[in-house]
Amino acid sequence: MLPKATVCLLLTHFLELVLHVNAKIPAIIVFGDSSVDSGNNNYIPTVLKSNFEPYGRDFYGRKPTGRFCNGRLPTDIISEAFGLKQSIPAFLDPTYNISHFATGVCFASAGTGYDNVTSSVLSVIPLWKEVEYFKEYLKQLRSYLGNEKAEEVISEALYLISIGTNDFLENYYTIPVRSSQYNVGAYQDFLVTIAKDFVTELYQLGARKLSLGGLPPMGCLPLERTTNLLFGGGCIEKYNDVAKEFNQKLGGLVEELNNELKGGRVVFSNPYYILLGLIKKPSSFGFESAGVACCATGLYEMSYLCNKNNPYTCKDANKYVFWDAFHPTEKSNGIAARHLIQTTLAEFFYDG
Repeated sequence: MLPKATVCLLLTHFLELVLHVNAKIPAIIVFGDSSVDSGNNNYIPTVLKSNFEPYGRDFYGRKPTGRFCNGRLPTDIISEAFGLKQSIPAFLDPTYNISHFATGVCFASAGTGYDNVTSSVLSVIPLWKEVEYFKEYLKQLRSYLGNEKAEEVISEALYLISIGTNDFLENYYTIPVRSSQYNVGAYQDFLVTIAKDFVTELYQLGARKLSLGGLPPMGCLPLERTTNLLFGGGCIEKYNDVAKEFNQKLGGLVEELNNELKGGRVVFSNPYYILLGLIKKPSSFGFESAGVACCATGLYEMSYLCNKNNPYTCKDANKYVFWDAFHPTEKSNGIAARHLIQTTLAEFFYDG
């Protein structure tokens, strides 16, 4: 009898083959933060960048692209599962144009959040500006494809949204602005209101198939565990509880949006429990380490602190759940992406 893990892997590959045949998605359009930014921060004046080695060492051509990963992001892997391109280009990358963006484009910016205060912390692209770039894209798409074909792409495309972690870890719990205005529950409600307005605006601009992502177990990120070293270096459960509470509110928002946005379909893509599984039982997924990251010491380094001159970077990122102290490895991204493909995103993959 085949091992359970082998059976699951075979079923995953079978499902992906089915998706290639039946998918009716002409493009993947991405909004969010570093979990899905494919390189937009390369082209803005911010210190939060990753377009240097060892980032990208397992990407195509072994080149850093601005992705906060050793390889591909979940959105890249989802795009390929739909039979589209293997990696989604950043809108601000001048080496690409509308002929590339017509089947997939990323507007995400590492370090951003729902809250404008969050994006101001590291001078990155605020969410409202991502929408402005999207409007610019729509004009280019209509010019490139013609109005009728462009409208078909816009309405049939899948919109992937992954954002929110920075609002808590880089904003609410770090700087005394929002925390002096809101308790954490009220701040969650504030963010949910922004999320509703954002999704509604995308719908008004023509989006009909949308995936709203939830928060990961952010108290288990290596960076956060490092701040907890005096107490054993375990996950900060307060942050995990906040993530679960916020995800529950986002789930309620999705139900509300589906009742209000006629002809639209919004799903809630929750990465929390699949990522928690990798962290709590790494060996079950073929990992050796979940408490520290691959890059540098794995305790606190990301962006410029994770560089090719650090002698402590691991040799094989596939043994690690996390690439740097804040972001998963490509292997972890693949597991999370395939989980979403089999669950919340599956309904978008079939004819009829």
